[in-house]
Amino acid sequence: MRLAPGIADGSVTVLLRRWRRRQAIPGRRYRTAAGILEVEAVDLIDEANITDADARAAGAADAAQARAQLRGPADAPVTRVRFRHVDEPDPRSVLAADDDLDDEDVAAIARRLERMDRASSHGPWTLTTLRAIAAAPGVRAGDLAAAAGRERLAFKRDVRKLKALGLTDSLRVGYRLSLRGEAFLARR
Repeated sequence: MRLAPGIADGSVTVLLRRWRRRQAIPGRRYRTAAGILEVEAVDLIDEANITDADARAAGAADAAQARAQLRGPADAPVTRVRFRHVDEPDPRSVLAADDDLDDEDVAAIARRLERMDRASSHGPWTLTTLRAIAAAPGVRAGDLAAAAGRERLAFKRDVRKLKALGLTDSLRVGYRLSLRGEAFLARR
């Protein structure tokens, strides 16, 4: 979060991290708290080869400060991720704001939810989860999961699937239905 302003204004274009395995792929876009980032290059580098230019692009004053701020296990290799901030809205947010659903849209969403329910190892969950979020916006995920008799992390994974369909929004604590989610439930 401390880098978010620099990422947004374009002054931060590099991340330096210690990762055991690659967590970014060139050409892919990632949603972050600072907006959407498109990764341009991912390189393993020796910590000693961090330059002052790398450091400044990563939001540090110099290479020594950048080395001191490295996050991750000390024995993990250093990864330099070069990226650009994409000045476009998050596609999920655009979808979530679209509440102008016609019969075909509602049927398509219902089919997706039915497929998710059929593929679930714990049975149908999609409509129950949407209704629980509608009834209790802002309630902690752990509390919603417990009320549904589910494990918290599995519950959160499932809610992310609903968010990918534009049906929910994440709050600082808990969730709420998006405009699209509200429109869908109203039409069910």
